[in-house]
Amino acid sequence: MPTSALTQHPILAALAALVAIATAASPAHAEVYPRESMIKAEKKEAAGGKGVLNGEYAFTRDMPKKDEAIKEISWLTLKPGDSIGYHKHTTNEDTYIIISGTGIFKDKDGKDVPVKPGDVTIVRKGESHGLTATGTEPLVFVDVIAEQ
Repeated sequence: MPTSALTQHPILAALAALVAIATAASPAHAEVYPRESMIKAEKKEAAGGKGVLNGEYAFTRDMPKKDEAIKEISWLTLKPGDSIGYHKHTTNEDTYIIISGTGIFKDKDGKDVPVKPGDVTIVRKGESHGLTATGTEPLVFVDVIAEQ
């Protein structure tokens, strides 16, 4: 994708900024994870949810070094009506960046909040969240899990 397309699309610009921040702490090298080489996985009834969560992972939680803050990053997809169950993050934080589709994000207080492309959700250590795809098209989002 041309650089100008990155700066014109706010979601892609935000993702590029996230990658730049993540790699700034390690100037010796940058990490690139081509989408075609990502680890593919299906999680049935993720966190007690409904249906299947389809994932493409740059890396999974067992792969980063102890001192690396980003523990997992992935493209995730929920089909309409499918969900990630309401669950608590006891040791890490979780961010969803909504790429396409619509959904309902259940926040730390159990409140349902509509989400759409461009929205960002964050749950901090000790908080809970869940997500349901509500539209007629799949809900696609980037998931970043970090731990201090």
